[in-house]
Formats: sequence, C-alpha cells, structure tokens
Amino acid sequence: MDRPSFQRGFKMENFDASLSTYFKALLGPRDTRVKGWFLLDNYIPTFICSIIYLLIVWLGPKYMKNRQPFSCRGILVVYNLGLTLLSLYMFYELVTGVWEGEYNFFCQGTRSAGEADMKIIRVLWWYYFSKLIEFMDTFFFILRKNYHQITVLHVYHHASMLNIWWFVMNWVPCGHSYFGATLNSFIHVLMYSYYGLSSVPSMRPYLWWKKYITQGQLLQFVLTIIQTTCGVIWPCAFPLGWLYFQIGYMISLIILFTNFYVQTYNKKGASRRKEHLRDHQNGSVAAVNGHTNSFASLENNVKPRKQRKD
Repeated sequence: MDRPSFQRGFKMENFDASLSTYFKALLGPRDTRVKGWFLLDNYIPTFICSIIYLLIVWLGPKYMKNRQPFSCRGILVVYNLGLTLLSLYMFYELVTGVWEGEYNFFCQGTRSAGEADMKIIRVLWWYYFSKLIEFMDTFFFILRKNYHQITVLHVYHHASMLNIWWFVMNWVPCGHSYFGATLNSFIHVLMYSYYGLSSVPSMRPYLWWKKYITQGQLLQFVLTIIQTTCGVIWPCAFPLGWLYFQIGYMISLIILFTNFYVQTYNKKGASRRKEHLRDHQNGSVAAVNGHTNSFASLENNVKPRKQRKD
C-alpha cells in the first residue's frame, strides 16, 4: 500500500472510531436483547420503506390525476378497526408492564425491571411496526384524492416516527421510552375509532370529538416533554442523548400541530362568525330544522353538483 492510501485509510479508521465513540456516548451501547428481531438488525429496510413512502407521496397524486377517486369504504372500516384494536392492545400491555415493573415516572433505566422490561420491549416492537402499517393512512388519502389531508405535518410525522423508533428499539427499547408510546397508543384508540366510524356516512353526524383528538395530541406532547425533562433533572441509567432528542422532537410536533389546530379550527370558527354576521346584516339568515343556515341565500345561485359516492 502506498503512503497516501495508507494515510487515507488511517484517517478514515480514526474518523469511524471517533464517530462510534460519539454515538456510544450520546446513545449508549446497542441493546442486544432485540438482536435477530424482524427488521431490527439492519437499518436499511426501514430506510428503504421510508424512501418508498416519500416517493408514493410524490408520485401518487400524479398517477391519480386523471383517474376517479376510489371509495375504499369497506377496507377503511376494517383497517381503522384493526389499528384501533392494536392500539388498545399496546396501551393495555404497556400500562400493565409498567405496573408490574414498578417503573419510576421521573426516570427509568433500561435494565432494572427484569421480565417486565422484556414485556415492554415486545410491545414496543409492535409500536415500531405499527408506524410502518400507518403509512397506509397516506396511501388511502391518495387513492381517495383527499390531498388536503397530506400536509407537511402529516408526512413529517409519519416518515420520521418509523425511523426514530428503529433507533429507539435498538438502543433504548424499554425504560423511560415507554411514556410517549403509552400516551400515543391511547390517543390512537380515539383517533382510529373516529376514522373508522367516519368511513360510514350514516355515522358522520354523530361524530363530534375530532377537535378534541388534536387537543389530546398536543397535551400528549406537553406531558411527554415534562416526563422526559424529569429524566434530565433526576438522571438514571438512561442515555441523556435520547432525552434531549425527544424533547427537541416533541417541540417540533407541538409547533406543527399547533399550526394545524389554528388553521383548522380557530380560523374556521372566525370565518363562520364573520359569514354569520354578514348574513345577519344582509337579512339572509334562514332557519332550517331549528338551526341557523347562513348559506341558504346561496342555494339558488349554485348549480347542483352530481354527488360522488363516498
């Protein structure tokens, strides 16, 4: 080997060693308890799935551009029911695992609860895998041409969670990692039950809790930051690097979800109030079935549209 090649190889080895030391200090040693588990040994499959997801987000609307939207009603009911039951299972198993292991709310290490830790690890693998299943949320939006629901928040959240949880499962698959997953599983019970019921048109008039699901998600992020901060203030055998990362990630979700909430609910409410006031001033408010209908004056001016079967 000539001298330049030797020097390049030596420098690269030093760089790799420094990088490995940095990650070990930041994340702790890789957990051997999940060695051989499906999708966990190698990051490449998770990364490829994420790339395919992003390509479908980009190319899917182009493919559907000149095609009729699919209804997907039957499969949506089954899909959402399945995710509701899976989320309920994960929530129950995490709560019972934390109880059996006598987990500490303020900080919980990854090797201090014996068999209860293994129970948490097994459930959190399902939680990781559920993030791959949830890619179907976006695919159904594309097939139904509901593009307004494919927001930056939606894509960021779905694409990032699968990748983050691959690293969580390989480095900190139990201990302090349980809290956010437990809250998120509970929220998903409410969310996917709502989506499942909303797939049935006759049920839609009775669904009133969509707004509160978003509020619950925001509360979940705030509680997770509080619980994670406890681990920073009162540290235990849990890598601080993970705690700092989780706080940063939760802050990014709070910013995006708050923006979504304001755009979806506050601005809609303000717009409705303005329209209501304007219609009162124009004397065009009509009462229909005991409810004020501020759009009654438009009915005669709008051409009837052919209703799409949902």
